[in-house]
Amino acid sequence: MFAEKYPVVGFDTNEKRIKELQDGTDKTLEVADSVLQAVLQKNPKMEKGLYCSSTSKHLEDCNYYIVTVPTPVDRNNRPILTPLHKSSETVGKVLKKGNTVIYESTVYPGVTEDECVPVLEKISGLKYNQDFYVGYSPERINPGDKQHTVEKILKVTSGSTPEVAQQIDTLYKSVITAGTFLATSIKVAEASKVIENSQRDINIAFVNELAKIFNLMDIDTQDVLEAAGTKWNFLPFKPGLVGGHCIGVDPYYLAQKAQEYGYHPGIILEGRRMNDGMGSYVASEIIKLMVQNNLKVNGSNILILGITFKENCPDVRNTQSVIVIKNLKSYNANIFVYDPWPSIEEVEKEHQITITNKLPKEKYDAVILTVAHNEFLSLDIRSMLNENGVIYDVKGILPIKVDGRL
Repeated sequence: MFAEKYPVVGFDTNEKRIKELQDGTDKTLEVADSVLQAVLQKNPKMEKGLYCSSTSKHLEDCNYYIVTVPTPVDRNNRPILTPLHKSSETVGKVLKKGNTVIYESTVYPGVTEDECVPVLEKISGLKYNQDFYVGYSPERINPGDKQHTVEKILKVTSGSTPEVAQQIDTLYKSVITAGTFLATSIKVAEASKVIENSQRDINIAFVNELAKIFNLMDIDTQDVLEAAGTKWNFLPFKPGLVGGHCIGVDPYYLAQKAQEYGYHPGIILEGRRMNDGMGSYVASEIIKLMVQNNLKVNGSNILILGITFKENCPDVRNTQSVIVIKNLKSYNANIFVYDPWPSIEEVEKEHQITITNKLPKEKYDAVILTVAHNEFLSLDIRSMLNENGVIYDVKGILPIKVDGRL
């Protein structure tokens, strides 16, 4: 979007990713190849357009630097700021007087000024708010959503001085048709983003808990939610697996900072505990259903429909379908995974799981729908089952009634 109006350099250390983009292909499918190719330039010296590079020298002529690196957590759910530190070092090496650095990565309040600015100062030798400036404008993209695209989502902006904040706001306003919201400070903008995802995580955790309760009471959770949803102010959240690089991670950033201030964020962490445990819960429910149907679990053949973290996108980062698969494998079941969206090689590299992009023709003792891809809606899943085989619909999207739960 910026490239339609300005000269833009897209930088990444991943040379393979850069080559794909420079060849006109976005493997994330967020941008149509035709749209990408329309703005691509073969030369970094341009009046407007996009030039993708893994060579930091091509960053030297820029005056705005927008950092969008991931902010993951470690195995103990502690924030990993290494990508932010490394990218700040890269920017610091080419930073000049008068330049502005804008961070979009989701962080806890204070990271931009307390973690990133010192790196920029150290590497560049320049003084913050004297020689260079910073801002924060959280990413609000929704992977796989072709309706709520970037330009249609109101953008929160902020800057390190009132003047810079206005400049940053104007820059984003030039491409975001939905408009912008200028936050009162960088910390306020950082906090606004991290609570967006935390709020969603907590709401999903609540309906996941409801699903567990209603399963014990032999009540269809989807029927309950439809009935409750007839009230105008009922929030329409659904139970399911919560993964990805945002909702499944970001609440830990806020929790970490809260604990540094001596406050234990009970609701946030309990919501995370509930959602992190859904993969193993789903697996145990599947095993229970199989046993009830007199199916031998050891050596059984189970088909998993979907391994991405959400529907209609190829992203497999932090997908909770993997937890379901690992738990089922612990019962010595043979697991097969069909998903038409992700790269087979990427899934193998990221999770050491073999998948297929083509619908299998074999029959299975159980078919588990974990992701609501459009391609799954028209499948004749009954025809894929052995005698007494079970279907488990995690997302509640299949238009059939099986075992009293779909």
